[in-house]
Amino acid sequence: MSVTAVGSLVAHGVGTCPGCGLEIAFRSVVNALGRRTIVVIPPGCAAVFSGYGRQTAVRIPGFQGNLGSTAAYASGIRAGLDAQGKHDVTVLGFAGDGATVDIGWQALSGALERGDRIMYVCYDNEGYMNTGGQASGSTTSGAVTTTTPGGKMGGGKDMLRLVAAHGIPYAATASVGYVDDLVLKANRARDCGGPAYLHVHTPCPTGWGFGPDLTVEMARLAVRSLSFNLVEVDRGRWRLTFRVRDRVPVSEYICRQRRFRHLPDEEVERMQAGVTAAYAALEKMCAG
Repeated sequence: MSVTAVGSLVAHGVGTCPGCGLEIAFRSVVNALGRRTIVVIPPGCAAVFSGYGRQTAVRIPGFQGNLGSTAAYASGIRAGLDAQGKHDVTVLGFAGDGATVDIGWQALSGALERGDRIMYVCYDNEGYMNTGGQASGSTTSGAVTTTTPGGKMGGGKDMLRLVAAHGIPYAATASVGYVDDLVLKANRARDCGGPAYLHVHTPCPTGWGFGPDLTVEMARLAVRSLSFNLVEVDRGRWRLTFRVRDRVPVSEYICRQRRFRHLPDEEVERMQAGVTAAYAALEKMCAG
């Protein structure tokens, strides 16, 4: 392994696409959790970190399983560590939205229901990006993908509500546009004493169709346009962790992405009304 970043647990030169939002999320989370961590990664974009053959890009133990069982593998590793009295090791599942929102949901729900003390991060690039950019259960309504060439019908799943409904100690959303907030939440998730879930928005230049130098800007526009909100649920208490003071219209966010260029003005107006109403409802929930 060639590690050029002094002190980093993740090597430079990893083969992600230029401008990959996932890479920012992975480096931030793993370095925040520290060496006493074991990571489980399924086949997907993040597999470039677990590596090929005898090579790896991380300085912590890791395991690559199948696409739908990240949480189940993590639960098994947790049980093995507990049996050995190694309670100070964090077991991290790190999977994309396809392997979480769709294929891996049953394994994740089971782990959360059992109260298995694992930390699970879903990096959400809104599609199955490493196999050509198919739609997932997290893809935004109206987006063109290889399986929705006319634009996706229907919206994405609200994973934070679904996960929080299991009554776990900690769940949150985060964004690679706000790394300090992401790192803070990773630390809280690690230390919460039970199952923890982070849903991290990671814009994808390749799949969404924008320049690789715009990833962080795109992530911030998603938050500022209310298209992705930063929230945490700490032992049942909902809290907005970033109140948007300088809102921008949804059009400013989506007009820079190839996948939305076909949308007529009335559809953009519908999207604007949807995110505005959703944010108002979220503010009300967090105030109560």
